[in-house]
Amino acid sequence: MTPPDGAIPEREALARLLDDVQSLLRDEAQIFGGVFLPEDPMPDRPTTPAVQTPPAEAMSLFGPAATPPPPAGEPWAAAAGLEELNGLICSCLKCPLGHTRTKFVFGVGNPRATLMLVGEAPGADEDLQGEPFVGRAGQLLNKILEAIGFRREEVYIANILKCRPPNNRTPLPEEVELCLPYLRRQVELIQPKLILCLGLVAAQNLLGTRESLGRLRGRVLRYGDTPVMVTYHPAALLRNPAWKRPAWEDVQAARKLHDERIAS
Repeated sequence: MTPPDGAIPEREALARLLDDVQSLLRDEAQIFGGVFLPEDPMPDRPTTPAVQTPPAEAMSLFGPAATPPPPAGEPWAAAAGLEELNGLICSCLKCPLGHTRTKFVFGVGNPRATLMLVGEAPGADEDLQGEPFVGRAGQLLNKILEAIGFRREEVYIANILKCRPPNNRTPLPEEVELCLPYLRRQVELIQPKLILCLGLVAAQNLLGTRESLGRLRGRVLRYGDTPVMVTYHPAALLRNPAWKRPAWEDVQAARKLHDERIAS
């Protein structure tokens, strides 16, 4: 059958679409070190991020409501270091997740890290190994960190929850309420110069807001006195490769703000 004038034959249209998809995947793979195409090279580490940090008047403060004092009378609240804190809370059974976990996932990294990353909750791999972000999403996170000049052991990585929810479901409000004070104490002990929230669940629960990810990204927020930036969760990037480019812009901006904070 002859196509009407100006129409693209179906076979040619499909070929063009395939070329476009392959080109997109190749471009995105180059951004984060060949996650989709291992033969592609790592990008040059940025010296000047493409995204500028929002001006001070654009900042959103979540102030004291985001940093309530630790529960009175809890021994872990007086922990002098991360190792002591972990020892005091690793047997926690305050919520049902404590009875279903394989391992308690406290956190990992440099106890004096200037950059702290906060995710949602452990997944299956993390539950087995007792360390956050060790599965496919963790491998992508390592690529992202390397692309902006960080090694995994230089930063500190933790989650809103310390135990895996069944089937990786979204944390329940009562689970967050019981577990979040542990993360707050981690932040107090580490005193990072910048917190990067990975995904909407992490951002909303740490900051005490219900704003959308679209409204939270691209802004400098605050957790107490600590600046916070928000980007996509690495697992979301694996499901939606098109989000990797805006995530790349987010982490470049975060690196720029981090370096400004260190310099000042």
